[in-house]
Amino acid sequence: RLSFFNQFYPLRRAIPMKAIQNSEVKTLKKIEVEQPGEPGPGLALVKTHRMGVCGTDISCYLGKFPFFDFPRIPGHELGVEVLTTGPGVDHVTPGQRCSIEPYMNCGTCYACRRGATNCCQNLKVIGVMMDGGLCESFLVRADKLHPSEKLSYDQLALVETLAIGCHAIDRGGRARGDHALIIGTGPIGLATLEFARLTDATISVMDMNPARLEFVQRNYGIDNTILFRGDGSEVERMRDLTDGDMFQVITDATGNRHSMSGALEYLAPTGRLVYVGITTEEVSFRHPVLHRPEASILASRNALPPDFRRIIGLIEDGTINTEPWITHRTSFEGVLEDFESYTKPETGVIKAIIEVA
Repeated sequence: RLSFFNQFYPLRRAIPMKAIQNSEVKTLKKIEVEQPGEPGPGLALVKTHRMGVCGTDISCYLGKFPFFDFPRIPGHELGVEVLTTGPGVDHVTPGQRCSIEPYMNCGTCYACRRGATNCCQNLKVIGVMMDGGLCESFLVRADKLHPSEKLSYDQLALVETLAIGCHAIDRGGRARGDHALIIGTGPIGLATLEFARLTDATISVMDMNPARLEFVQRNYGIDNTILFRGDGSEVERMRDLTDGDMFQVITDATGNRHSMSGALEYLAPTGRLVYVGITTEEVSFRHPVLHRPEASILASRNALPPDFRRIIGLIEDGTINTEPWITHRTSFEGVLEDFESYTKPETGVIKAIIEVA
């Protein structure tokens, strides 16, 4: 006869797991999925504690993100706990708190061979191109886990957003004497700002939302703010701030095609424009606007593994203070009711955190 444990262990494993799925445009629903099972070689089973809601999640929900297909379990900004590890995993152990680097690269394509794992030709981003972490637990490549003994799950869920900004600053190459402009002060713009302030550049920020500019002034002490009204007053403000020279480097974090098309107008001669926001729509401009100043246009996609390790260290030593970031919070059970409000700037949301466990 089977022991009592053996009789009921298969039944326990068959109990489905709760998850939330982005089933179609503007539709989230609770679903049940199979338990993930035990991790194989190089994998880890993790429990999701926190998920950050970012601009990508909003764009996916609204059906505007180019690399997303319905249905999908979202969640790529994650603070997780390691439950168990598979053979060959030795850099993380059960019980550790980790941030996840959500970019599942192949390791063999041209981009990966050159170290550009962030733009792997076969890239799968969890929560975007494959199911993510808005569930009880899931299997993940252990090499994508970045542990910390000091950070909370809230803080670990913010690391990926910060990594986007870190990589964008590296792409723009700010230097002493540069005057940098960040367009858009949502989460990605703020992540960019965090790392811009660690350079020797002078920083200005522009947004069309006065409340967000006030947030920047209050929390970062930046007075060089520009309110975009679309009437030309913003250009006059820019000229005043730069003594008429305009900006050596601009990061557009809006994902708005009108902003992205117009940003070249604000560049100084030989300036650099970095697109970190993304749109499915056409971005266009008159060629002389690019050619006359001998401008450079750069894209910034995702982030690199060293970015995650650097950011964890910067939060641990207090260089980056994540406390002002989290403005909204909900539970796993409250996601369906609350998520729609995170798509509306008038709610004042900077970063919403979902308490999964």
